[in-house]
Amino acid sequence: MSGIPVSVETCANCGKVSGNAVKLKNCMACRLVKYCSVGCQKAHRKQHKKACKRRVAELKDEQLYSQGLERSEDAFCPLCTLPIALPMNENSGFNECCMKRVCRGCVLAAQKSGMFDTCPFCRAKMARDNASALDMARVRAEKKDPAAIEFLGSKYYFGTYGLKKNVPRGIELFTEAAELGSIDAHVKLGQAYLYGIGVAQDNAKGVHHFELAAMQGSVESRHNLGCYEVQKGNHERAVRHWLISAKMGNNFSLEYVKDMFKGGVATKEQYAEALKGYQDSIEETKSPGRDEAKKVFPVRDECKTTFGKTWGFIPAGRDD
Repeated sequence: MSGIPVSVETCANCGKVSGNAVKLKNCMACRLVKYCSVGCQKAHRKQHKKACKRRVAELKDEQLYSQGLERSEDAFCPLCTLPIALPMNENSGFNECCMKRVCRGCVLAAQKSGMFDTCPFCRAKMARDNASALDMARVRAEKKDPAAIEFLGSKYYFGTYGLKKNVPRGIELFTEAAELGSIDAHVKLGQAYLYGIGVAQDNAKGVHHFELAAMQGSVESRHNLGCYEVQKGNHERAVRHWLISAKMGNNFSLEYVKDMFKGGVATKEQYAEALKGYQDSIEETKSPGRDEAKKVFPVRDECKTTFGKTWGFIPAGRDD
C-alpha cells in the first residue's frame, strides 16, 4: 500500500459508491456531481440547483472571455494577409464575385497592374452594377455560401442595391447564414433582436447572437456586449469585454475603458493594457502600400470619432 488516499466517487443523492455494479454519470450541466440513476438526479435537483446554475454561469464566462481574442479570419486581407483597419468597409473593397474583402493597399496594387475591372483575389470580372452584384451573390447563395446569403440578407434588410426593403426576408436570410457559420449574420441578428427590428424584441436572443459572434472574433459584437453589460449596471463585465475589443483595434472600446478608469471602475493597469493593445493592433494594419492607398482612397479617421459616455452600440453596417 502506498498510503496515498484514493478518491471514491459516490452518487450525490444516495451515496452509492462507483463500481462494477454501479455506473455513475455526471450532471451534464455543471459536471460537479455524479448520480447513479435518473431518479437520484431528480431527487437531488432542488438541493443541487443553486450550485449547478452558479457553475454553469462560471463555465459560460470562461468560454466567453477566453475565446475570440483575435480578429476573425475574414478581417484579414486574403492577399497581403494583414488585418484590415477599422472601420473595415472604409479600408477595403468587397467583391461579390468571391465574397472576399481586399484591403485598399492591395486594390491599389492591382489597379497599378491594370486590373480595374478584375477581382484582385479570384481574377473574375467584377460586378458592373448592383444588379450584376446581386446575380453573383444569388449564384453563390444557391450553393449555400454563408457570406453570400448574409450579403443578400443585408440588401433586403436595408433596402439597398435596388431591392425593396423587406426586413422579414432579411431576417430569414440572416438566420440561414448564421446557421451556416456567418459571423456577420450573428452580429445583425443580435441587433435585430435587441431593438426588435423585424422580430419580437428579445434581449436574451440578441445577446446570444452577439456572444456567438464575439467568441469567433467579431470586434463589434464584443464591443456591443460591453455596452449591454454597462446598461445593466455590470461595469466590471463591460470592462472585460472592452479590453478585448480595444486590443483588437476598436477605438470606441478604448475610450470606454478610459472613461471607466476615470470613473474608478477600471484599474490603471487595465487602461494601460487596453491602450498598448490598441496601439499594437493599429501598427499591425499598416504597410507602405496602404499608406499610399490612403492618399488615393481617403477614409474617415476613426480615432476622431467616439460615442462618448452614452455607451452606444456599434450598428451593423449597411453595405458589405
